[in-house]
Amino acid sequence: MEVPVATVTQHDQWKVESQVFRIYDLFGNLPRNAQSVMIELQRDNHIEYLTRGLRQLPPSFCTLDASRPWLCYWIVHSLALLGESVDDELEHNTIDFLSRCQDPSGGYGGGPGQLPHLATTYAAINALITVGGDQALSSINRGELYKFLRQMKHPSGGFRMHDGGEIDVRACYTAISVASILNILDDELVHNVGSFILSCQTYEGGISGEPGSEAHGGHTFCGVATMILINQINRLDLPRLIDWLVFRQGKELGFQGRTNKLVDGCYSFWQGGVFPLLQRVRSIIDEQLVLPDAGGHYTTNGTHTSMTSSISEAGESFEGISSHVDDACHSRQEVNFNDIGYNFVKRPIEMEPLFHSLALQQYILLCSQEEKGGMKDKPGLSRDFYHTCYCLSGLSVCQHMWSDEEDSPVLPRALMGSYSNLLEPIHPLFNVVLEQYHEAREFFTRD
Repeated sequence: MEVPVATVTQHDQWKVESQVFRIYDLFGNLPRNAQSVMIELQRDNHIEYLTRGLRQLPPSFCTLDASRPWLCYWIVHSLALLGESVDDELEHNTIDFLSRCQDPSGGYGGGPGQLPHLATTYAAINALITVGGDQALSSINRGELYKFLRQMKHPSGGFRMHDGGEIDVRACYTAISVASILNILDDELVHNVGSFILSCQTYEGGISGEPGSEAHGGHTFCGVATMILINQINRLDLPRLIDWLVFRQGKELGFQGRTNKLVDGCYSFWQGGVFPLLQRVRSIIDEQLVLPDAGGHYTTNGTHTSMTSSISEAGESFEGISSHVDDACHSRQEVNFNDIGYNFVKRPIEMEPLFHSLALQQYILLCSQEEKGGMKDKPGLSRDFYHTCYCLSGLSVCQHMWSDEEDSPVLPRALMGSYSNLLEPIHPLFNVVLEQYHEAREFFTRD
């Protein structure tokens, strides 16, 4: 009988499991006071690592020359999550640099003089909003940026990442997110976006980058967030999406990005960040789970109700989420798209987390955190600013998921470790710190 041969993927998975479980065994065998030290967020070391990177990067970073606004965003957002702001000189330099990345015809390139691109535009806008203040916010040329977004719009309903570039769900999210947070989102930009994203939901339930591709955590977050911002979240098959999503948290306690892939700390946000979005659309999820019985009544989660009361309950949603069958029907509702993000975060959380949030915090703090500062993908790899940003963003999501309302205090049961580990809350649709979002909202709605 032929002995099965393990694949390369299996060997990689076993290696990661071995590294992670050794860390957990060590942690589990320590006395409680030593566990408290091991699980502590190394706040000061993270701040030093991030601030040093914002001031100057080594020559090895020249390969990321077209991603410089991303480096600004990853660093300043991480600092903001830690409750830290940059000094006046760094703030001025950041604003000045991003202003030089802004194309005269709209949008931001990866560096001064580079082609404007939706991804770096999203990064630059979020970085400027995070820095905050009139100088940063007034540096954004919203009129030309709107023209750039219109130029990137594709007849399929999606957006191109840049002139002649790919059309995918990332482009949809970055365009719609930027337009929403800058108060310039309108029917022209929204037209047929929902249909494009719907075509990217796969048989697994997650969302792919483009039709026919594999479901992916980053694209799933982008797709769900976009569908909320354009008032069409109910067009997605949410029960099937949840089914795919919850099974991406593995035995290592972190999330993988795709089926049968390795755990990666960045998916603490890209996968974990979808759950606080779903928490606020429970009525729509319940509506999709309602099935008629033989007597013409509807049963939801084992509860016998009438059809009228079921649909009535499902209709009790925030402005910006309602039932509709296509984009044309949606547009006739005359929703103010620019209010959706604001109203969304004001809505109370309607259900408990659908994943193990404490377990994810354990993975982030024990397996992704570098003691000397910074976060990484998994044990054995090096820290970087990208993983620092999204591991901290995921950690914030976990900590604040149990809070019923925006200003509710964080409960002890929501935290792994002491309150010294607590991070600032984010706006779950945009991934900017909530306080900075509200400042930007007030600034861009003055007109």
